[in-house]
Amino acid sequence: MFVKVTKSKKHEYLQLVESYRDRNDKDKVKHKVLLHLGRVDQVEKQSLLNVATKFFELAGSKVDSSTNSYSEAEPLNWGYVIYKKLWNKFKLDEVLQQIQDGGKSTFDLNNACFLMVLQHLLSPGSKLNAHKKQHRYANLPTVELNHLYRALDILYKNKETLEAKAYETNCRLFKMQVDLVFYDVTTFHFESVHKDGLRDFGFSKNNKINEVQVVLGMFIDCDGRPIGYELFPGNTFDGKTLEKALNNMKKRFGIRNVIIVADRGINSKLNLKSIVDNGYKYIVASRIKNLRKEIQEEIFNPGGYQAIADENGGIRYKIIDHLNIFKDGKSTIKLPEKLIITYSAKRAEKDKADRQRLLEKAEHLLANQSLIKAMGDTNWALDEAALLKDQRFDGYYGIQTSDSNLDVEKILAAYHTLWKIEESFRVMKSTLEVRPIFHWTENRIKGHFVICFLAFLLERTLEFVLKSSNVHASSNEIREALNAMQVMVMEVNQQKTYIKTKNTELESDILHALKITPPKNASAILSL
Repeated sequence: MFVKVTKSKKHEYLQLVESYRDRNDKDKVKHKVLLHLGRVDQVEKQSLLNVATKFFELAGSKVDSSTNSYSEAEPLNWGYVIYKKLWNKFKLDEVLQQIQDGGKSTFDLNNACFLMVLQHLLSPGSKLNAHKKQHRYANLPTVELNHLYRALDILYKNKETLEAKAYETNCRLFKMQVDLVFYDVTTFHFESVHKDGLRDFGFSKNNKINEVQVVLGMFIDCDGRPIGYELFPGNTFDGKTLEKALNNMKKRFGIRNVIIVADRGINSKLNLKSIVDNGYKYIVASRIKNLRKEIQEEIFNPGGYQAIADENGGIRYKIIDHLNIFKDGKSTIKLPEKLIITYSAKRAEKDKADRQRLLEKAEHLLANQSLIKAMGDTNWALDEAALLKDQRFDGYYGIQTSDSNLDVEKILAAYHTLWKIEESFRVMKSTLEVRPIFHWTENRIKGHFVICFLAFLLERTLEFVLKSSNVHASSNEIREALNAMQVMVMEVNQQKTYIKTKNTELESDILHALKITPPKNASAILSL
């Protein structure tokens, strides 16, 4: 027996139905309508009271309809138990209890942290919003507002402990592989111009140049699951973040024999040296326009290219042995590399179109030179030689690697997987809504990012578990499914009855993948 929503023309109608097997076809399930409750937008209290009364009569209890002992029907979310199970699998409840036992706090740190994580996963908003709307979740313990803020003060001090536990569980239970580790950097801005030790002005990846920001560098595995992250002051250049992040990863996680995959922003000579010095290898995008002239001539030489078939009609590639030579103080550093150059006609079209857009913008500025902000009087002109030079590189792309044992297709596949960390940042910024950040002290900002990391960990782990069960759903689809898992709660004569909405196919798949049995209708106590 369950509540079903059916559509007819412009309206939705609520029905109480039960399932049964067709006599002629045992594999076919049919529905029998037990009670019409009316239009969803016009369901009256009495209709739901009738359902509750019927439940109690079936259970052998008498209900005095003449008394005014009914409560309003209240929809509550129970889909959060999916994340609660993962939370417990990572033993975050135990870790937080240990952290609390080692301090002086007397409130329930685990409940406060889980509520904030749940908010980012299912209904992003401020901590105040999380506190006000926490009763939307069935049987979730009540948390006081000041406990949420106090929890942030504790979390920032224990970031590394929580990361270490998450990494250990990912390797033990969820088979995390770290032979390839992806690293990238993004920024999170504040609606503020107030600088401090963490928030500062810098290059914003969201074009928020007039607001302070923080810089976040994150490591993820090949499935998009987070390993760890570092926060940096907002004026930190991308390339300056890697060395500290590498040292922390090596020290805290003990990760060895790893290939670091990163984009051009990380490809500085000193970063590559740091990767090698830490005993790692690298696959990074190459700045082919900055390579030596003889290397560039070899790139444009059509000889030696081989074809790789793909869905875009084919890519040609060439391998060039390359010795990356540079100075580090008085020392000369030599890094043997393989340089994989690819050419794609489709990419050439894109490069040409991108340059044309920039050219049109430049021509507009030249025609209206008063729009150009510069010191002193300057005669501006288009650099035709630079345009011709840039045009030669249309369609070409380079990847540098220090691993001479990987074959080309594995190198290209590894680099192309870098989109997963870019997607991860999109999930953090959109689905989990790391921003806006409603905190102004450095410690609480850091605590806020610990909460976001834990939320991201659970969301990515759920995606991984579903994918392993051949269930494919986006982060938005997962959120919608979990939010739709509700029970209608009514109290009659001080007894509660629960009416559960019917699970969709995705909701059922999620429950099956996590091995969770849904609550039953009309249960006196909802066990979650």
